[in-house]
Amino acid sequence: MGNLTTVEPLELRPNASEGELEQIIKAVYKQVLGNQHLMEGDRLSSAESKLCNGDITVREFVRSVAQSSLYQKLFFESSSQYRFIELNFKHLLGRAPQAQEEISEHVQTYNQKGYEVEINSYIDSEEYIESFGDNVVPYPRSIRSVVGLKNEVFNRTFSLFRGPATNDSDNRAKLITSIAANLPTPIKLAVGNGAYSNTGKRFKIQFSSSKTSARLNKFSRQECVVNYNQMSQQVQNIHKTGGNILSITEVA
Repeated sequence: MGNLTTVEPLELRPNASEGELEQIIKAVYKQVLGNQHLMEGDRLSSAESKLCNGDITVREFVRSVAQSSLYQKLFFESSSQYRFIELNFKHLLGRAPQAQEEISEHVQTYNQKGYEVEINSYIDSEEYIESFGDNVVPYPRSIRSVVGLKNEVFNRTFSLFRGPATNDSDNRAKLITSIAANLPTPIKLAVGNGAYSNTGKRFKIQFSSSKTSARLNKFSRQECVVNYNQMSQQVQNIHKTGGNILSITEVA
């Protein structure tokens, strides 16, 4: 079922050797930067030195990488907001978003509080601390069976982690339609188109309009009906105009 392999947790232990420290540093870069090729000049030498000296934990090193201008350039400046949040889940929590509510919560966090708070919301979360603590490098954990996560998260994580030879240079959101409509996520093999299809279905999207539009129209709740293949663009358009998805249901 593709090239995805189980990843064993990698932990920085006391009195680690120079080689072990370098292994940790490379693993953090690979996970947080989505397997992107890292130039020598892109490395965060100051944060690396602090980690090697014991001045910061692995969790703080992860934070440094995710707050860096390189991360912003790779995944924030060149991607839609939806894709950016999707990748934050992947890079920092090792899983895909579970539901539209999670996406909406992070959209709101970013819009109201900014980039830094959005990144910290993952790294300072109870989920991160319980899963990785201070010294385990984040990894694609929902590839395994994880207590508290829906089975569907496995499929969504699989669609984000496409194997060791791939990276996250694609700036198109992968899960926007399946999450917004609460539909099963297709697992597409490395070769071929997969067997799952919803292309013949139609869906009703109910959403609240932006505050400006609500004042003009006197109603904030709106709805539209779209084909499955139109849904991704419609959801993105609603988000871009400040709207919030309330529900998506299949039209009989």
